[in-house]
Amino acid sequence: MRRREFITLLGGGAAWPLAARAQQPERMRRIGVLMNVGESNPDGQARYAAFLQGLQQLGWTDGRNVRLEVRWGADDADRIHRGASELVALPLDVILANAGTTVSALQQVTSTVPIVFASVIDPVGAGFVESMARPGGNTTGFIAFEYAIAAKWLELLKAIAPTVTRAAVLRDPGVAAGIGQFAAIQAVGPIGIELRAISVRDAGVIERGIAAFAPASNGGLIVTASQFGANHPDIIPALAARYKLPAVYPYRYYGGLISYGPDAVSQFRSAATYVDRILKGEKPADLPVQAPTKYELVVNLKTAKSIGLDMPASVLARADEVIE
Repeated sequence: MRRREFITLLGGGAAWPLAARAQQPERMRRIGVLMNVGESNPDGQARYAAFLQGLQQLGWTDGRNVRLEVRWGADDADRIHRGASELVALPLDVILANAGTTVSALQQVTSTVPIVFASVIDPVGAGFVESMARPGGNTTGFIAFEYAIAAKWLELLKAIAPTVTRAAVLRDPGVAAGIGQFAAIQAVGPIGIELRAISVRDAGVIERGIAAFAPASNGGLIVTASQFGANHPDIIPALAARYKLPAVYPYRYYGGLISYGPDAVSQFRSAATYVDRILKGEKPADLPVQAPTKYELVVNLKTAKSIGLDMPASVLARADEVIE
């Protein structure tokens, strides 16, 4: 063999393993997703789709370089806990958790698998993280809103219905978030409205509570964020319409008279950024819990007309969206 041919062959042989290594596919990463709602829930699907979109924008595509394992809780505690156990049993790199019930279930079965949450109301009060700035442990994410927003719901109720002197506050008394939101409403001060609490943990209790509250004049409703409301958003607006009560809601997906709150779907695109950072080596303990920076006011004029309410021009001028 000629010397030049031998050197060429040797050089090509030396380069071949390098080229082969360069063409090796990147390691498939695995992401778990635990949703508190059922798979048929349209808002749950919208949040999951936003998370997927966020991942794709960051270069992660399901089936190419990442595999997603999804469990749907369907507002059932046993199903949520079972889903958490199933996910933790898999070799996952990180888990996305939707709402406090899913975070609680996951933390009961793992202290090592990274957890990124979205739409959790009070992760510090619930004991999920040590603090907003320094979460500690294996969990971090994005809160639904700060408690101060609850006071604005009361102010909005007074703005859209100035004659209201009584307000039923629908809240879940069994969780820190329900207690915290009610406390924030009570702390508004002398706004001239008598407050009454109604539990939202059971549809029958809600119906009986509103039925007992409604007959007296000058009443209105404030609906706080809760697990029950997220899974049954049609129940309370239907009762408010039946008794012609002005009502303020925390999220637009209720479809009621007026809502003021963050865009919950966009939080799941944000959650994808934290998942991306964890997949690239960062730790949840070093990623601060973040609060929403934008809130939206949505007014439904059709609902206002059905209960005989003239929406003030000052409120309409502030609205981000007016539904005709």
